[in-house]
Order: sequence, then structure tokens, then C-alpha cells
Amino acid sequence: MSASLERRLRGFGVTSPQARERLVVRLREAGIRDERVLDAMRQIPRHVFMDEALEVRAYDDTALPIGHGQTISQPYIVARMTEALLRGGVPRKVLEIGTGSGYQTAVLAALVPQVFSIERISALQGRARERLRLLGLGNVRFLHGDGSKGWPSQAPFDAIVVTAAPPELPRPLLDQLAEGGRLVAPVGPQGGMQRLMRVSRIQGELRSELLDPVSFVPLISGEIE
Repeated sequence: MSASLERRLRGFGVTSPQARERLVVRLREAGIRDERVLDAMRQIPRHVFMDEALEVRAYDDTALPIGHGQTISQPYIVARMTEALLRGGVPRKVLEIGTGSGYQTAVLAALVPQVFSIERISALQGRARERLRLLGLGNVRFLHGDGSKGWPSQAPFDAIVVTAAPPELPRPLLDQLAEGGRLVAPVGPQGGMQRLMRVSRIQGELRSELLDPVSFVPLISGEIE
């Protein structure tokens, strides 16, 4: 690895490890309590997952555009969803619907043994795959496809995280949730009321709880090369 690339990955100035530490302090003040999640947010350089022109805002607690009508999620939301996913124990096998920039993927990969990530937009997935390779995160498998269908050949999953909002949870995803597993997803119409939901499969039954109000891009079917 070249010295310039190593310096960029580490960060400097507004993208430095100190900037990540300040973000972690804000997340803790906002209510994130799981130290494992906070450590992952501290480790993963968010600025690597966006265009260099936006790196100055990488450690603001806000969503930012990544192209193709998609965004990199607000750090608080990434931490909140990850914390909800880890509640009850560290899942061995996690399905992520919507790779996007790869930032949520990287946070998950720092915490769980296996991540299976689906993205419908090929160009986004290609960039995310390269970013995770540069960071040495080799425990992620990628699929270019329709996330609403899940990944049947790899099911069941101990946990599923959905990073775009369907109007209601797709049945294939619920069917691919293992016994004792949990799914975390934003649910609701675009431009309308969306809520973060956590669904658990307990003794064969699905039990839901509502978490925070949120605003996500919609979960769209189909694929884009």
C-alpha cells in the first residue's frame, strides 16, 4: 500500500482519528450505549465511503449523497440499527439489504463473523467492494440483485438489516430469518411516516417492536447494471 493511500485510509485533519472520536462522543450523548458498536464506529473511517469532495463532512452526524439517488446513512442511524441488531447476542450470519456505500457493511463486518450484502445498483456495489478490500475486511460476500427477495441459497440468517424503506416488510426476508433471529428495518412510504422496526422470530412466531422515527430512501425492486 502506498504511503498516500495509507494516509488517506487513516485520515488527517477533518478526517482524522480524532474526528471519529468526537463523533463517538456525540453518538454516546445521543443514547448509543453498546460499546462494541461505538468501537466499530471509531474503527471504520467513514470518509473512505464517500466522494473526496464531501470528506470534510464525513464526521457530521448527517446523511450524505453517494450518487444514483442514494445516500450514506446518518452515523447515529447506522449505530442505532447495529445496536438493535446486536441486542440478544452477536449474530454469526447477517444479511444486509442495500450495500450502498458499504459503510454499514463495514461496521457490521467489524462486529460479526459473516456478512452477506445485496445491492441492486452494480456501480455502487463495485465501489463498496473495493473500499472493504482496502480496509482488509474479508468476511463479506456480495450479491448483485433484488434485495427484497433476500438470498435464499444462503438462508437462514441470524440477523437481517435493511438499509432502505419498504412500505411493508417483504415476506421473503421474514421467511429467511432463523429461529431466534432478528430483523431491523425502516418501514413506511417515501415522504410519509417511517419507523425503524425490530422483528424477532421466537418459537416460530414473529414479534415486532417499533423504534425510532426515520427517513430513508425507498426499497426498490429490480437490478441496475
